[in-house]
Amino acid sequence: MPYFSRLILFLFCLMVLVESRKPKKRRWTGQREMSKPSHLYKKNLDVTKIRKGKPQPLLRVDDHDFTMRPAFGGPAIPVGVDVQVESLDSISEVDMDFTMTLYLRHYWKDERLVFPSTSNKSMTFDGRLVKKIWVPDVFFVHSKRSFIHDTTTDNVMLRVFPDGQVLYSLRITVTAMCNMDFSHFPLDSQTCSLELESYAYTDEDLMLYWKNGDESLKTDEKISLSQFLIQKFHTTSRLAFYSSTGWYNRLYINFTLRRHIFFFLLQTYFPATLMVMLSWVSFWIDRRAVPARVSLGITTVLTMSTIITGVNASMPRVSYIKAVDIYLWVSFVFVFLSVLEYAAVNYLTTVQERKERKLQEKFPCMCGMLHSRTMMLGGSYNESEANSLAGYPRSHIQTEEERQDKIVVHLALSSESNSSRKKGLLKGQVGLRIFQNTHAIDKYSQLIFPASYIFFNLIYWSVLA
Repeated sequence: MPYFSRLILFLFCLMVLVESRKPKKRRWTGQREMSKPSHLYKKNLDVTKIRKGKPQPLLRVDDHDFTMRPAFGGPAIPVGVDVQVESLDSISEVDMDFTMTLYLRHYWKDERLVFPSTSNKSMTFDGRLVKKIWVPDVFFVHSKRSFIHDTTTDNVMLRVFPDGQVLYSLRITVTAMCNMDFSHFPLDSQTCSLELESYAYTDEDLMLYWKNGDESLKTDEKISLSQFLIQKFHTTSRLAFYSSTGWYNRLYINFTLRRHIFFFLLQTYFPATLMVMLSWVSFWIDRRAVPARVSLGITTVLTMSTIITGVNASMPRVSYIKAVDIYLWVSFVFVFLSVLEYAAVNYLTTVQERKERKLQEKFPCMCGMLHSRTMMLGGSYNESEANSLAGYPRSHIQTEEERQDKIVVHLALSSESNSSRKKGLLKGQVGLRIFQNTHAIDKYSQLIFPASYIFFNLIYWSVLA
């Protein structure tokens, strides 16, 4: 019995072994299975997850104290500077300043930044490394506003060479003060300066200099201004002294500007000249046309006032006289004198007419005297002679009193006529004729006013141009 059970157990194990060795039947799915390459089943290694040893930095920034200047305790470190002017944006006469965009570059050597290199190639960095190392603290003297461009990132570049030479470049827009002299405005030339200086380091610690002399300053050929002609750019340097801190190296970017005159000729000088010439038109208008001459004079005076106000509104309030002020105020005086000329003509005309009216009221029969014949009367005269001289017929004589009045009137007039002939003062008669005849005043003004104004223009443009 035990033998039989062992035989059954052996056969069962043999059947299980045979069934396990048979190939398994695959279930049909209606799709043809494609064999996959074996290499896809291998697990790819992620290279980014492989940890390697930490590389040694070429610039050992963390191994040095960059709060101190290079070669601290030794001689002054030389820092070369060069500038490329990109644009001269604006010149403001009212604020007396200018705005300039430039590339400012510094050159110096820092032994702490030396790194090994077989190709002797430099390394270039952006502004993030600037905050970790020492850089010169150059600032703009007399600047009002300035900023470093930051579109699309900070316009800062740092280039380090294997021997420790450093190039530090910035793109800056600065608005600085410019002391201007407007005594010859608008026929003036202005010289402005942009000054660079170290803020903290005196000449014992930092020596600031132009790297290539006059070649250190370069400008774009397309730089131009609407009102000025840029004549010259040049560089200078000198020492600046502060009583509390000491001597500092200061660099200057000097440029000379000459103003274009054509704009002011069209906007100021030509209108003023035309207003003066327009005021002369009143000399040719009849003296009895009061509304025409008065309105013309007032119009020219108000227009000159407007021109003067407009010019001064765009200028600083300086305490001295400008060249344009001389021209405008002299023109204003000429216009005002033309108004006074007509006032004098009108007054003399009124006085003359008043005198004639009084004579006509006092002597209603003077019309006959102008055409009466003149006779020299001595100490005695008869009645017929007196009546004939007075212009009265003999039949009109009624009383002795009337005869005496008429004789006295004619004697007075004839005596004045005879005395003027005897004296023969021709010059006095000409002068009286000018003031008695108002047309003569206008005729003299027609010559004197234009001649005087032309003479003034000749002197003005010969001296200031």
